[in-house]
Amino acid sequence: MTDPVFIHPLPQDCGAGSAFALTGAEARHTEVKRMRDGEPLVVTDGVGSAIRGHWSAGQVVVDEQLGVTPQVPRVTVVQAIPKSDRAELAVDLMSQAGADRIIPWAASRSIAKWDGKEEKARMKWENAARSAAKQSRRLLLPEVTELLRHPQDLGSFFDANPASSAPKILILHESATQGIQAVDFSGVEDVVLVVGPEGGVSEDELEQFAALGAQPIRLGPEVLRTATAASVALGALGVLTARWGNETGKATIG
Repeated sequence: MTDPVFIHPLPQDCGAGSAFALTGAEARHTEVKRMRDGEPLVVTDGVGSAIRGHWSAGQVVVDEQLGVTPQVPRVTVVQAIPKSDRAELAVDLMSQAGADRIIPWAASRSIAKWDGKEEKARMKWENAARSAAKQSRRLLLPEVTELLRHPQDLGSFFDANPASSAPKILILHESATQGIQAVDFSGVEDVVLVVGPEGGVSEDELEQFAALGAQPIRLGPEVLRTATAASVALGALGVLTARWGNETGKATIG
């Protein structure tokens, strides 16, 4: 069984042998799990630093620092807002499957709307991503961004550094003729997966994404629901790219 993961700020000095206390929700989590002295655990700040340690007298005693580097290529999911009962499921599944960043998208055919409640809705997605990351033993938390209102604004979410390569943007579309297995990912640093609403991506939106260099692809013969499409695509990317074979991009837990 792998070590439980707690997401909590790490002290500035957390070398081997040092100790610190967990606070807030993570302190309550230790009570729920009934942590006993000597039991191993991992604590990550979710953004690049993590330690393996053990529980002792109500504190975390650090055994070692863990190297944490992002997977390559980095994957951003542009997720059209699903119906309320499926939104958190979509975020949960894509977080388990390894999404690095999640951009909620107010697609024209999305039934659910965030008008007037953007921050509250985004926090729900953030909490779902955090919970799924802990359950799947992730050391890097998926970032949940502000709402994307128009496809042409997607470029603002990426580094404007001219030395950076442009992201490969893939639209999951049932009418696409090319499968994801035919896409060339050589040298690609960023992949963007665009997942439309249940009603599909409109022609106008397809044109706007196409102007950014996006290409429509399909995952297979089945038409997937918006809540599951990203997680299936992430699984495919794990096989088709170095993400699952990139041992430098993960830290072994347990």
